[in-house]
Amino acid sequence: MEKHPGSLCTNPHELYYLRMQRLRERMEREKTTEPNQCKRKLRVCVATCNRADYSKLAPIMFGIKSHPDEFELEVVVLGSHLIDDYGNTFRMIEQDDFDIGSKLHTIVRGEDEAAMVESVGLALVKLPDVLQRLCPDLLIIHGDRFDALALATAAALMNIRILHLEGGEVSGTIDDSIRHAISKLAHYHACCTRRAEKYLIAMCEDHSRILLAGCPSYDKLLSTHHREDYMDIIKGWLGDKVQEHDYIVALQHPVTTDIQHSIKIYGLMLDALISFNKKTLILFPNIDAGSKEMVRTMRKKGIEQHPNFRAVKHIPFEQFIQLVCHAGCMIGNSSCGVREAGAFGTPVINLGTRQTGRETGENVLHVRDADTHNKIYHALELQFGKRYPCSKIYGDGNAVPRILKFLRTINLDEPLQKTFCFPPVKDSISQDIDHILEMQSALSVDLGGTNLRVAIVCMMGKIVKKYTQPNPKTFEARMQLILKMCSDAMRDAVCLNCRILGVGVSTGGRVNAQEGVVLHSTKLIQEWSSVDLRTPISDALHLPVWVDNDGNCAALAERKFGHGRGVENFVTVITGTGIGGGIIHHSELVHGSTFCAAELGHIMVSLDGPECSCGSRGCIEAYASGQALQREAKRLHDEDLLKVEGEDMKLLEPVTAAHLINAAKRGNSKAEAALNKASTALGVGIINILHIVNPSLVILSGVLASYYQAPVQQIITERALFSAQSIKVLTSDLEEPALLGAASLVLDYATRRTY
Repeated sequence: MEKHPGSLCTNPHELYYLRMQRLRERMEREKTTEPNQCKRKLRVCVATCNRADYSKLAPIMFGIKSHPDEFELEVVVLGSHLIDDYGNTFRMIEQDDFDIGSKLHTIVRGEDEAAMVESVGLALVKLPDVLQRLCPDLLIIHGDRFDALALATAAALMNIRILHLEGGEVSGTIDDSIRHAISKLAHYHACCTRRAEKYLIAMCEDHSRILLAGCPSYDKLLSTHHREDYMDIIKGWLGDKVQEHDYIVALQHPVTTDIQHSIKIYGLMLDALISFNKKTLILFPNIDAGSKEMVRTMRKKGIEQHPNFRAVKHIPFEQFIQLVCHAGCMIGNSSCGVREAGAFGTPVINLGTRQTGRETGENVLHVRDADTHNKIYHALELQFGKRYPCSKIYGDGNAVPRILKFLRTINLDEPLQKTFCFPPVKDSISQDIDHILEMQSALSVDLGGTNLRVAIVCMMGKIVKKYTQPNPKTFEARMQLILKMCSDAMRDAVCLNCRILGVGVSTGGRVNAQEGVVLHSTKLIQEWSSVDLRTPISDALHLPVWVDNDGNCAALAERKFGHGRGVENFVTVITGTGIGGGIIHHSELVHGSTFCAAELGHIMVSLDGPECSCGSRGCIEAYASGQALQREAKRLHDEDLLKVEGEDMKLLEPVTAAHLINAAKRGNSKAEAALNKASTALGVGIINILHIVNPSLVILSGVLASYYQAPVQQIITERALFSAQSIKVLTSDLEEPALLGAASLVLDYATRRTY
């Protein structure tokens, strides 16, 4: 194959010396870097394939270039930029004073479907050497062209992070599929509209890696379209006699999924423009399959020689902006018509299905079934010469600063592997023979301050069998008892026709759920800090083991079996001996960076309140826990204030929180005041949670839940922000949230096809 001028060298020796030279240059730069500049520059490669995507990428390139202390810019040019028939538009990149690191001739001529496929293949053959030589930290790709798909595929396979511009949008033709395919390969997204952002989230992309930036081309067109010399530009392209708002800009591309129909529409458009008899600036179509036939149609109709027409292959973007801004009308199916033209209020006629689904302003008149000359001519009569309100659907002129700020936040130490945020789905009822003959089940372990409990829990949340023993005081005795109870349950599971998939452990204290280690225990469980639970249980039972905090397990139980089923964001608050809970956000449990998220009992609601078991003061737990209520009941009893009028209060059993509640129900004002204070503290704490994580539901669990539900709901209605006042507070219907939550750890993960 003949080597094109400017293409990448294929001689191994030349390639070796190029790599060594770049390595030496980088080492020299590192030597001259000041010692206080710890953070290295982000190496950003921008790849541009054609005149259209360069108009979107150029503002970003200028922005990156203007911050040499933070970024290193590499530019790769490929696709139709390097073809004479399409204007050799790589020259405008050089005129913008960008150093082009690589020019790749990747287009196989033919302008049909097979040529597009071959062009993608050729690009995939040439790109690895370029990307390996440049070694970028990030590759920026725009849009939905087949060249861009080759770039994204190569970068993804070479473990290079990808930032995709203008993902999430919807349009017609194969471009839609290509755009969404690139979005799935990309690690980061800079989208233009709120709808595009929502579509990316619906495509299971991580919302934390999506930036709603706006279209970068708007940064240039909004700042430069009020040029004083616009008439000089118009006359330079269309002649001295043309007037503002008295000419047409036409730009029609082939629709690759229906080439023959798009060629027919192109011919009808040309006929309508000839009949309409206005000066028309017509641009050649892009390089997609069908473009050769469209150019042939143009030449058959004599458009290049017609006195009303000026046919051009390329116009610099700054001048094109002026021509569109002051046109009487724009016609065709280019995305420029539905995007950039709206910023000027220029009337647009959109022909065919290529832009179906795009967000448009009121300036766009759609002629989707453009099957006759008369339809298009009538559309020209309706639109020509009108002016519409300016629309900024696609940007406000500040996209580049937002993108640069986003680039600064990219952490190269984060895992490269993409993760997807799938929505919750209903559990399927499998007809696998194992499911029919055996009940898939989990072994649940609940380590409480008093008792140690083990249960066999089936997939539907039914506790098949439960075992209870006093919780030993020493570590050795406790571990021996856990293993013995689990072994007994395993033997019984065989007789009960239950197939045990794994072991889930719920325990008090702070738990590293990733490692299965209890980091710090509560005071109720002694000798229970820095304990690896996963390893000994897994080794003894030969099963996978999951471990989590009891509050988190309660939240998981609600998510799978309770009120939280199908709810994306909710909070569970346990009201028992202490106060705890768990937070479900976007259907996932929140653990926090050091596994102490959702320590809800230790939210402070007073600076000088009663002392809490954590050592602080004014925590919810110090006011509203069972221990706090018991302390208040004992104080009132000791002061002989717990009795009810007309009754002699002589208690033989120890005073508990239940006595305080009963006294309040019977009209004891002191008991009522104590409970009101506890309810207020809990309600205020929950309001803080609502204002921070904004769940759609609060679930109260534990022995005190039924008492607290009504007063907490009332306090939220009275004191929360208006937008949070309608959030419901429900009481859990689950009898064993800790055991069911521990089971859900197993049942949710052990039954997945992938891990």
